[in-house]
Amino acid sequence: MNSRPRARDLGIKIGTLEPGNWNAITDVPGVRVGHTTLIQGDGKLNPGTGPIRTGVTAIWTHAGDMFLEKVTGVVHRINGFGEVTNAEQIREMGFIEGPIMITNTLNVPRVADAVIDWHFARNESQGAETWGVSPIVAETSDMWLNDIRGRHVNREHVFAAIDSAASGAVPEGAVGGGTGMMCYEFKGGVGTASRKLPEKFGGYTVGVLVQSNFGMRQQLMIDGVPVGRELQDYKDLRGLGDLEGLKKEDSGSIIVIVATDAPCSARQLERLAARTHNGLARTGSYTGNTSGDFTIAFSTTRRKNHFNDTLTVTVEQIVETGDLINYLFWAVVEATEEAILNSLFKSDTMIGRDDRVVPGLPIAETVEIMNRYGHSNVHLP
Repeated sequence: MNSRPRARDLGIKIGTLEPGNWNAITDVPGVRVGHTTLIQGDGKLNPGTGPIRTGVTAIWTHAGDMFLEKVTGVVHRINGFGEVTNAEQIREMGFIEGPIMITNTLNVPRVADAVIDWHFARNESQGAETWGVSPIVAETSDMWLNDIRGRHVNREHVFAAIDSAASGAVPEGAVGGGTGMMCYEFKGGVGTASRKLPEKFGGYTVGVLVQSNFGMRQQLMIDGVPVGRELQDYKDLRGLGDLEGLKKEDSGSIIVIVATDAPCSARQLERLAARTHNGLARTGSYTGNTSGDFTIAFSTTRRKNHFNDTLTVTVEQIVETGDLINYLFWAVVEATEEAILNSLFKSDTMIGRDDRVVPGLPIAETVEIMNRYGHSNVHLP
């Protein structure tokens, strides 16, 4: 893991709910995350060859057989200029039946194909005695830094991401699917956070992981402070590449993954997923016209067996009267906001194709700005 601090390492504590042990989506029991990161070559773009700044991220929905034991899940569209494969099946059936994958835009078909291969290698009944897995793959575009035309993520990279997925601390920043992404005109990528509900409300955990790739710099807000506006003219002073050519985005994209061990129905998960809008907005986003913004939400404890010999099943789900549902909404908003900030804080400056440079969020300058706006608790680690 890289040495750059997370938001909390600097004293930036988003909201009031407490995070889980790792402050990550993996605080939800059974959830695991794996990355394959591809960084190769430098200099002028040679379409189809490089330079390469891309990857793929895998999220396990639980530690068992994700096909035979499906989790309740939804795909929520914030703005639909993008792709989440098999979203219609998930919307119809209310279940997710495999790992959730995130990559770049043009690698979606290759990743989906490799996920099918991964499942077939582990389950001989798929495509023979029953249907095969319907892969769920989401994307954002890394073409500003990466040779996206080369579609460099292949079968072995997908297998490695899924098979290496682990619980515990999650690598963040320029890793996996987030390798070549940018956020608020700084380097973005993968970020994660979690919130633990009070025991009197079940002690449930909500975890969020994002792949951030959106926003104009002047929009960026950190815990209510207009950091992006203050850094509008910031340039990396290390003399790295073409700083003047930095792409100005009014849109971009984000993928948000929400996991919880609260037993939620698909309808209830849709309500949770809708609250990620609020966390996104609190960082400054307005979700631009060509922004592909999607939330994939799932419950690890409300499951469906693929094979079932009974006519009915008994399932547990939360009650929506009282404070529990509001605490879940609250947790989603806080964790989404902090996950986006972590994707920024953990991402260092990157030079990509054609010597394009996307600077990492400057830590010392950000701390100074936070202090100037009254956040005296924010400090360098």
